Amino acid sequence: MSEELEQEVNLSELFLEILSKEDSHLLKEFLDAQNISDVVELVNEFPDKEATIIDNMTVHRAVSVFKILDINQQKDIVKELPARKTAKILNELPPDDRTDFLEELPKAAIRDLIKLLDPEERKITLSLLGYPEDSVGRLMTPDYVYVYPHYTVAQVLDNIRRYGKNSETIDVIYIIDDLGGLVDDIRIRDLLLAKPDDIIKDIIDGRFVALNVYDDQEHASQVFKMNNRTAIPVVDDNDVLLGIVTIDDILWVTNEEFSEDMQKMGGTEALNEPYLDISIFKLFKKRITWLVILFFGEMFTATAMGYFEGEIKKVTLLALFVPLILSSGGNSGSQASTLIIQAMSIGEITIKDWWKILRREITSGILLGTVLGIIGFFRVLVWHSIAPGLYGEHWILIAITIGITLVGVVLWGTIAGSMLPVFLKRLGADPAASSAPFVATLVDVTALVIYFTVALLALRGTLL
Repeated sequence: MSEELEQEVNLSELFLEILSKEDSHLLKEFLDAQNISDVVELVNEFPDKEATIIDNMTVHRAVSVFKILDINQQKDIVKELPARKTAKILNELPPDDRTDFLEELPKAAIRDLIKLLDPEERKITLSLLGYPEDSVGRLMTPDYVYVYPHYTVAQVLDNIRRYGKNSETIDVIYIIDDLGGLVDDIRIRDLLLAKPDDIIKDIIDGRFVALNVYDDQEHASQVFKMNNRTAIPVVDDNDVLLGIVTIDDILWVTNEEFSEDMQKMGGTEALNEPYLDISIFKLFKKRITWLVILFFGEMFTATAMGYFEGEIKKVTLLALFVPLILSSGGNSGSQASTLIIQAMSIGEITIKDWWKILRREITSGILLGTVLGIIGFFRVLVWHSIAPGLYGEHWILIAITIGITLVGVVLWGTIAGSMLPVFLKRLGADPAASSAPFVATLVDVTALVIYFTVALLALRGTLL
């Protein structure tokens, strides 16, 4: 047994031993002495004791544990906690974390919990909840240190000592004018390296990065990435400083966005809950919509097959290659779609780059299709050499048909797979909705049309 695992087992055993003594003072001392991560592990290991664990910790440490738990764990804890403890935790939670928690609750529960907040915290929370769900306004916190341009470095440091304890971060200090407008920001490092009597307006350079309160959270993630910041100020349309967004909040958003995109790309709606916690009925509702849409899409494939029924009857060999043709087109489309969605999500490309994307995918499609076309051609050639007569006297025309079709189908698949996410983004929809199954279904129908059209042209006068 490894040392780490042994320590974890000992911690669990010690927790159960102390719990059995029913001594709340001893339990509080034990929990407050542990690392926050260790307490979280205890909560995960003993879900029936999660409220007991939070209730027997000091408020500050309980908040540190509570805010990194899963939303369903938070809900369960609040249901079981005494009202007094819930009130203390909600009031102590950073406004952005508190807003994230409340927005996941039913409206009736939100009203009840908001009543537990202090007047000032209630005002802040209602303000944050008033912004659109996926906006930066929901993430920002009003807990930051600000100063004025006429302050000296010494005055700024005094301000930090006075108000920094209750701030989300003091890595960056914000400079505002008399009307609350953002003038600039300055890193604590620059302050510490400056002389005490230096004036702030003589140090700052006016080159700051800010987010609008209504900006999309995904856009905020890109801004953090491009500017290498730990915190970014949030302003309104008049450049008045309203709050700040910190990197830890953005990391949570990025993780959630990634999970949602992966689920959508798999052909289902975003779950918004852990897989094992969501009810079977909810899971059914999340999955059935896309399955029905894809099913109707595949009906067009059957219709296309019916349209070329005469050709299939004349040359039954054509039906043998349908799975090969469909899978090649679907796979190439899924590849292109996944690459483009991923590149768009991390800001490598935008909808303005559609022509560059199209040109690259046309080239890629031709190259990929040519390789598969050659393989398909030689597949028929090899099988014919092994079993002469398998494809009849016109086997070479069959091989040419398969080869040319694969070039066309793979080319179409890459074009469709790459352009569909761009098209959806242009319409304001989520590019991840052009999931791999959706692209594959779209390509299936057109692949059949391409296949039998090539067959008609190549086999006319011989087999057709």
